[in-house]
Amino acid sequence: MEFDTITAISTPMGEGAIAIVRISGDHAIEIADRIFQGPSEKKLSQAHSHTIHYGHLIQPKTGEVVEEVMVSIMKGPKTFTREDVVEINCHGGIVSVNRVLQLVLSQGARLAEPGEFTKRAFLNGRIDLSQAEAVMDLIRAKTDKAMNVALGQMEGRLSKLIRKLRQEILETLAQVEVNIDYPEYDDVEEMTHRLFLEKGSYVKKEIEKLLRTSQQGKILRDGLSTVIIGRPNVGKSSLLNSLVQENKAIVTDVAGTTRDIIEEYVNVRGVPLKLVDTAGIRETEDIVERIGVERSRAVLKEADLILLVLNYSEELTPEDEKLFEAVAGMDVIVIVNKTDLPRKIDLNRVYEIAGRHKVVTTSLLEEQGVDELEEAIAALFFAGSLEAGDLTYVSNARHIALLGQALQSIEDALEAIEMGTPVDLVQIDFTKAWEQLGEIIGESVQDNLINQLFSQFCLGK
Repeated sequence: MEFDTITAISTPMGEGAIAIVRISGDHAIEIADRIFQGPSEKKLSQAHSHTIHYGHLIQPKTGEVVEEVMVSIMKGPKTFTREDVVEINCHGGIVSVNRVLQLVLSQGARLAEPGEFTKRAFLNGRIDLSQAEAVMDLIRAKTDKAMNVALGQMEGRLSKLIRKLRQEILETLAQVEVNIDYPEYDDVEEMTHRLFLEKGSYVKKEIEKLLRTSQQGKILRDGLSTVIIGRPNVGKSSLLNSLVQENKAIVTDVAGTTRDIIEEYVNVRGVPLKLVDTAGIRETEDIVERIGVERSRAVLKEADLILLVLNYSEELTPEDEKLFEAVAGMDVIVIVNKTDLPRKIDLNRVYEIAGRHKVVTTSLLEEQGVDELEEAIAALFFAGSLEAGDLTYVSNARHIALLGQALQSIEDALEAIEMGTPVDLVQIDFTKAWEQLGEIIGESVQDNLINQLFSQFCLGK
């Protein structure tokens, strides 16, 4: 498979010590040779692979020096894309890196599309589709645990399991075909319903095991949408600032200070939270505050976790009780804040209304109770099971959906067997499961899906 030569800036735009312009393709080294001038007259094409060279980039026609650079030469197939790859390390200013990029483009390279380097690694057989998607998960990882999950997927942990299951299905289907095509061969093991049940039950069990990790895996990948709610001036913004460890939200004694939604990512005991501080939910005549309250009610519907804040120094109000009603059936942690002030709230009533939900008392002003709150968040979603390093976590929504479809196909096949359906009809569902699992690793996937997936990558990756 032949591709044209592509290039892109592979480091974030902005000021920094260095920036990298990456080139990949059959003419990558040839292009670099035309614009690079080193201390010796030796060409980059004559250099050993995986070496780095100091020199200057020049305009070929005028000899004008464009940049002082270090150029890495990596010859295929032992590269990320399995093509010849050149990486030009230049100064990290916006002007300098753009000048380098424009110089490379002027020599015949094409600007890469988002994710095109990783797409070529996939198309050239360097990685499969699930490993390619893990590259983006690794870049976007917000906690160490999320990064470890992405690393495991990049190394092919999920791919190996999927390939093993597909092989089990394929061997079963092959035996069916043999018995259908050559029924007169007595020495060929006869495919019975019992064997179909045995293989189908095994595949079903393994898929279910993967799907059990999907909730935690998805949390690690996407983060928990965590909404902080409560009446005005109970300490919602103080809680946000305490968890983020920055003064992201304005904190005053004036009720209704927070008028809009404030979002911030934070790592709590390895759990990535997308914290949303809402306007205090109450009836108000203030038009701006009322808009904020309506937005607060709207975000509740999409929340994975609710942090419901109450005031230790005030009696429980009907508005507080309405908040409990609004989050019924959701994962909620109740926080009774301001324990540094005299108690007026009826804690027995709080525990009664909270029911199964965890109740934590805090004084955010004096930084008390935050550790207990963080432990409660981690325990609610992971309950310690995340520490099992040998588990393969499924975190990608596409993978989870395909695993669910494959499981349904296997269950349909097992149900058909129980009903005594002929094995040549049962194999249709087995074949469907085999194809659905193949879509996870890109063995049976359409071009438009591949293009869509890689278009979500950042430029230069």
